[in-house]
Amino acid sequence: MRDLFNHVHPLPAIACTRVADNTPLVGSVIDTMGFASLTFVIMAGTLADADATFAVLVEDGDAPDLSDAAAVPNTQLLGNEALAGFTAADDGKTRKVGYAGFKRYVRLTVTPAGNAAAADIGAVAVLGHPHSMPTANPPV
Repeated sequence: MRDLFNHVHPLPAIACTRVADNTPLVGSVIDTMGFASLTFVIMAGTLADADATFAVLVEDGDAPDLSDAAAVPNTQLLGNEALAGFTAADDGKTRKVGYAGFKRYVRLTVTPAGNAAAADIGAVAVLGHPHSMPTANPPV
């Protein structure tokens, strides 16, 4: 078995949240400084509304508050936003989308549609290929 532990730095992107409407879940701004890769892992818990869908958007920019945020082109994503999205049939499943762009700051947003009941959603940003190892534990 190889060591992954010292090569990744997980951060909360979207805190585990129960959403009961179509309010977008706008994630934390992830600073990629010191790392050469980023993958978002999205977790779906119980998705109660049978008609709900959940679209994923990845944005990047140069400003620390992402006031200059722009949607990341598909050519700079590993996988794509459509594959990272999910429906109410995806209880307890995970999805992932990787970032291969050139901006320092990146954010994930999950937007429900047709959601009128409780949906449990969370996401983790996994920074990898650190410029300095080992990575901190616990992550800061």
